[in-house]
Amino acid sequence: MTKKVKIFSFIAFIVVFMGLLVFMFSGENFEIVKSLFRDDLSESEFKSLLQSFGIKGSITLSILSMLQVVLTFLPAEPVQVLAGIGYGFWHGGAICLVGVILGNTAIYVLFKIFGDRLIDYFKKNIEIDFNKLKTSSRVALIIFILYFLPAIPYGLICFFAASLQIRYPRYIILTTLGSIPSILIGVGLGHLAIASSWILSLIVFGVLVVILVILAIYRKPLFKKMNAFINNLHKEHTSDTTVKRPNPFVLFFYNLGVRFFISTKVKLKYTEKVKLKSPSIVLLNHQTFFDFMFASKALKGNNVHFMIARLYFYKKLFANAVKSCGHFPKSMFTSDVENVKNCLTVLKNGGILGFMPEARLSTVGRFEDIQESTIKFIKKMGVPVYTLRFNGNYFVRPKWSKDFRKGGISEVEVFEVATPEQLKDMTDLELRERVETALYYDSFKWLETKPNIHYKSKTIAEGLENVLFRCPSCGKELTIKTDKNRVYCSECNLSATLNDRYSFDNQKPFSNFADWYDWQKKVYESEILSTPDYTLSEHVKLFHGCRNGKTFVEEVGEGQCTFNLNGLTYKGTDNGVEVEKFFPMTIVYRLLFGAGENFEIYDGKQIYYFVPDDKRSCVKWYVASEILKNLSEKQIQG
Repeated sequence: MTKKVKIFSFIAFIVVFMGLLVFMFSGENFEIVKSLFRDDLSESEFKSLLQSFGIKGSITLSILSMLQVVLTFLPAEPVQVLAGIGYGFWHGGAICLVGVILGNTAIYVLFKIFGDRLIDYFKKNIEIDFNKLKTSSRVALIIFILYFLPAIPYGLICFFAASLQIRYPRYIILTTLGSIPSILIGVGLGHLAIASSWILSLIVFGVLVVILVILAIYRKPLFKKMNAFINNLHKEHTSDTTVKRPNPFVLFFYNLGVRFFISTKVKLKYTEKVKLKSPSIVLLNHQTFFDFMFASKALKGNNVHFMIARLYFYKKLFANAVKSCGHFPKSMFTSDVENVKNCLTVLKNGGILGFMPEARLSTVGRFEDIQESTIKFIKKMGVPVYTLRFNGNYFVRPKWSKDFRKGGISEVEVFEVATPEQLKDMTDLELRERVETALYYDSFKWLETKPNIHYKSKTIAEGLENVLFRCPSCGKELTIKTDKNRVYCSECNLSATLNDRYSFDNQKPFSNFADWYDWQKKVYESEILSTPDYTLSEHVKLFHGCRNGKTFVEEVGEGQCTFNLNGLTYKGTDNGVEVEKFFPMTIVYRLLFGAGENFEIYDGKQIYYFVPDDKRSCVKWYVASEILKNLSEKQIQG
């Protein structure tokens, strides 16, 4: 909000506020106000007098109720009691409720004008850790509790609620519901004075006073317990988890949903079926985000515990769902002791362990390489090893696409790669060759054998700009754009049309986008090799795993990322602190990337999720990591 807008808003607020005061303290309205403070009137006389003013009496009490919210030093109870005396329980309650809603709204507007200056006041006067309270995922519950604590005027609670920068509808619902119990009690006391004897009213009032006195005496211990409660609620959500036995109820509905979901997206065609033994390991190739769902349907009758990227466990709702199905997290391309323990637990309990050894989605529909440590792990486990090879998954929903393409099929092949006895006699190299042969796929070569398959999508090319970062015509980078089935360069006259078999019409500029990707990779590699001190650098926003579990990641800073033969460096802010984080090339295998979204690397259980200014460059960081890693290894080998 600009300074001029703030000034105008403040003047408008003052004008409205003064108008209400003038309304209250003029003519008959002032007589209503004076009658509230007369002690020479009986309850019945006061009721008759108040009702004689008609609608003005109700309006005046509503305004007074509003003022006791905005002017936090004014007590609310006298107005509420008198509303109960004058208009009864329901009518009086409605009058006060309208005033409270108006007052809460006024505070919301005030906060929008003055912001954090208003928070400073009650931070100094209320013994509650508002910083932690503000970031709690259970803030709605805490707001309700604050309304029941002594010595906290409702207006201050409203200021705090407004400081959370939640939208007005949610704000007004929370603050209004929190006020209702007090309104009902106050109005109820007034109503009792008329509907029952004054002795009963006095007794009820006396009990409430005693409770308030007790709460005031034990104010500090009460706030101490409140802070402890807040701290307990404030515990950060983590992706830590010990693998569980699947919940049969959750698993049933999960499998039901998977079968329905897959059947509406693609047809599974089985070329060979093998019954899996337990315990065992089943390896999948990784062509689409939904591969574990494809596998769940293909391996019907076999309960498989899948290893899933830790990124997806930062969101509490998703994490709880997949954990209930027996799945667990893995920090990709880094040491993860928790993950190893979970793998051992699954196999020790006679389960089936499933994972994608490529550890990242295929960029252009071809098999990616496997880490040496993965092969060693498989061999060391000494259990039967199977592979589940899919063909066709990639084209159904490519890594760079946002939607499913109709018309495809997915062929499923299950192979037994090795028995425990065979594993003992195999070298790591022999096991690698068997695994890679069993998992290998090339989507374009497979499609050549399926001439009748055509993929239906009105936006079949959209998203390709996130994996094609160099123009083959002018040679410039990050100039490729897409529109429906068209791929073009914003800097030259290059234009190509992608057909329903993912090939370019007239074989221009390449036969398909995989060939285009290979070409740009070779050009980029030549550039890196010809530049001894090559460094890739870009301004980025930094995200970590979401602490309250509401989303997958949350923004925590911004800075500069640089990448060269030494490794990856981030220099910038992290949760308000200036940091310099270095990932040496010895621990960098690949920089994972989301097409048009981010590039990332894990540090233990924490993710460093980088979002560059031009998100099309994410793929370039991935390609650079592959080229620089290979170059680094060659230099080490001599």
